[in-house]
Amino acid sequence: MKIDFAFRPKLVETLKNYSAQNFFADLNAGIVVGIVALPLSLALAIASGLSNPAIGLFTAIIGGLLVSLFGGSRVQIGGPAGAFVPLLAPIVMVHGPEALVVCAFMAGVILFVLGATRLGVMIKYIPFPVVTGFTSGIAIIIMSTQIKDFFGLSETLPSEFLGKLKTFLYDKSADGQLAFQPHFNLNVATVLLATVCTLAIWYWPKKLGKFLPGSMAVVVVATLGEVFFHLNGNFSIATLGSRFGDLPRTLPVPHWPALSLEAWQALVPAAMTIAVLGAIESLLSAVVADGMIDDRHDSNQELMGQGIANMAMGIFGGMPCTGVIARTATNVRSGGRTPVAGIVHAVTVLVILLVAAPLAKNIPLAALAAVLVVVSVRMGEWHQFVRLNRWPKSDVMVFLCAFFLTVILDLPTAVGASLILASALMVKRLAQTANVEADPEVTQGDSASQQVGGKKIPDGVMVFRIFGAFFFGAADKLESSLRSAGELPDVLILRMRDALALDATGIDALEDLLEKLRKKKKELVLCGPHSQPLFALTRAGFMDKIGEHNVCGDMESSLARARQLIESKKNKKVIDS
Repeated sequence: MKIDFAFRPKLVETLKNYSAQNFFADLNAGIVVGIVALPLSLALAIASGLSNPAIGLFTAIIGGLLVSLFGGSRVQIGGPAGAFVPLLAPIVMVHGPEALVVCAFMAGVILFVLGATRLGVMIKYIPFPVVTGFTSGIAIIIMSTQIKDFFGLSETLPSEFLGKLKTFLYDKSADGQLAFQPHFNLNVATVLLATVCTLAIWYWPKKLGKFLPGSMAVVVVATLGEVFFHLNGNFSIATLGSRFGDLPRTLPVPHWPALSLEAWQALVPAAMTIAVLGAIESLLSAVVADGMIDDRHDSNQELMGQGIANMAMGIFGGMPCTGVIARTATNVRSGGRTPVAGIVHAVTVLVILLVAAPLAKNIPLAALAAVLVVVSVRMGEWHQFVRLNRWPKSDVMVFLCAFFLTVILDLPTAVGASLILASALMVKRLAQTANVEADPEVTQGDSASQQVGGKKIPDGVMVFRIFGAFFFGAADKLESSLRSAGELPDVLILRMRDALALDATGIDALEDLLEKLRKKKKELVLCGPHSQPLFALTRAGFMDKIGEHNVCGDMESSLARARQLIESKKNKKVIDS
């Protein structure tokens, strides 16, 4: 495969005609998005199981900067993403925080290779039901990760969704056995604060949100409430400082992950899943942005930019990052025009980290939980559930498979299983469109030479037509149709002008048919094969076996060839007698 190392970041293109007007528009948008990213980055780091929430800020700063510098979209904003939470939390729990660094680095390498080998376009072949199914499942998982902080629970909850339900619905009886007994040890003050914050973010005025995002305003007000009213001490409302301590005021020092080779090998599947999910998320975000600004992104360059950003996260001790739809859309709505807005966004988060880090310890975790609850509700494709009764049943199966496996098991299993199911159902649909049937006098074709009707088919000749894709899912139909037709004719003509594609199984079926006919002193003629089947047959050596004179361009020449073969056979019998 040819690797294209030509590096064409969108930033270079946009700076050619960059103006002061563009700069001030990007400056305003970048500051707004930076303010939006601050609470989200903290909340996503906590939801991913990290003990240092500042890692989310590091990811927004370094990852967001590199995505804007080297990406293929004019307005893409990079950083930590909610879609990664169901993947990252189990990794941290099993392998520790350092494993995220390794996964980020390996995912970055994979993303860069995908972009360099021009495979960015392959992401569009992932079926829509798969994407919407696991996106809705991810929304449920994110909401479930916020149960502890939203309700102010003191006990530690399991990481998996069913484990959380089990904790709520069952309790140990006197004899130590689990019994169905719903129990909720809630902190009323925390629930009240989280509910008020959620409603405030949800109903925040859109006009005001262009200048002051609701999530940031709510977090600031909640933080001031802690400063003046000591919510942690008076009402036992947990804060960043009470659980995680002070945030650092500097960026991390680059270092190589301190994990063994065996640990790296064990994390390869997770890194591959992160890379695929990151590619899907970033390219979907870029497509949405294209529609908003009437532009077209470079998907391969975008993947290379994402790859560089994630490799840097592996060196700087961050978490995986990707292009994020919500922050990208906020950038566009705020007037962002070029990647400079993304650079300003990263610098804004950096300035806040350097200046306001001591105040961050006062942020109530309930406020951050409210931010993620709103994010998860908005990211879920809930309207698709209403449309399921209008979808084809096969797509409904794929959607529900992706959704329920994401919630019940894990995201890698859900994506893998739903893709396999979608592929199997696609093969079934293609096989149903393919057909092989006798065609004695059906008239079809664009020209008289392609028609059968009105032409006399010689005795001993039979015409069969192949429709659709003649591949492994439909190749058996040839043998079944011929068997139902009875004894094989002296010359069999296969009309292939309606055979759109041919794979190795289809070629093997034709080779078996040719061998069977030749053993019985009979002949096979192919009529009008398309370019793809013809190329496949030539490359497989089938053309040498059948002979080029037995491959004809139209029906008229195919019938003429059949007559020649019949006459030749008769003459040979006369000579032999």
